[in-house]
Amino acid sequence: MHELSVTRLIDAAPDKVWDVLANRTDEWWCPVPWRAEVDWGPRVPGGFTHTVMFGPDGERNEHPGFIVAWEEGSRIAVTDAIEKGLKPAGPFMLGIWEIAAEGSGTRYTARARHWTPESRAHHDEMGFAEGWGACADQLKALCEAD
Repeated sequence: MHELSVTRLIDAAPDKVWDVLANRTDEWWCPVPWRAEVDWGPRVPGGFTHTVMFGPDGERNEHPGFIVAWEEGSRIAVTDAIEKGLKPAGPFMLGIWEIAAEGSGTRYTARARHWTPESRAHHDEMGFAEGWGACADQLKALCEAD
């Protein structure tokens, strides 16, 4: 599936991890010093999301998305292949964020599935492991802090 992924074992209960993942997204979504404003919109399949990422030098990147799956407490899947008005967009990936109980904690896994091997390779070269890994570490720290 031309997939890239990161995973972390978080020393917190699944309900806490889900709360931070879904409701405090702005706090972990971008690697510091970047920050994000994430509007999940209606949290249902078929809903539209909008994320704006702000860089330390005034950069602004907008990312509209379409919710493919919203499984409360376990999984969110969003693609950039569809915009509001059911307008096809140049697809880059399908992002999937999942959690599951593991031992006394929670397994967090983030996946980016791409339409082509070239798109996957491009995302990898952009620094997928470092960027999404930093976000996973930020999520983990928030969940384990309280």
